[in-house]
Amino acid sequence: MKVYTRTGDAGETSIIGGRVPKDDPRIEAYGTIDELNSFVGQAVFLAQEVDFDELYLQLMRIQHELFDCGSDLAYARPREDKLKVSAELVDNLETWLDAFEEKNPPLERFILPGGSALSSSLHVCRTVCRRAERLTVTLQRTTEINPEVRRYLNRLSDYFFVTARAANAFSGIKDVEYERSGKVFR
Repeated sequence: MKVYTRTGDAGETSIIGGRVPKDDPRIEAYGTIDELNSFVGQAVFLAQEVDFDELYLQLMRIQHELFDCGSDLAYARPREDKLKVSAELVDNLETWLDAFEEKNPPLERFILPGGSALSSSLHVCRTVCRRAERLTVTLQRTTEINPEVRRYLNRLSDYFFVTARAANAFSGIKDVEYERSGKVFR
């Protein structure tokens, strides 16, 4: 099988049910989700390196769910019977989020992204996830999408923030507070 097809040489690409320009908002959205998935793959490696097994297993599952997000956004006209992202996936993220947040040190001020290599990687995931979410919001203004994808991305960015803090705690590294931050979390 050849990887190249030459069908995109004119600046268009196939989606499920048609063709669109490669800079179409739909392609921007699921292309950014693909970018996010690559960064999650890096975090998977780092979680495995430090033996943070719980996080490793969750990130592996998230990689599959990100493919589901991209698949759902790839439909020219979403079909309910074909969609993969559901409220159940969002609920699951919330369960994981709550469990990590209970173990994290209290948070009063904004923190700087960083700390351990794993934490830094998860902060990159968080910011790319937020961009994917913004692009998905833009996409929904012009076309019908599975709204659970937008909800999933919103919750996933929160998950990355909480797990970035958990990764630092796991490694015995304190989060660095933003020097000029007031107490914003209670």
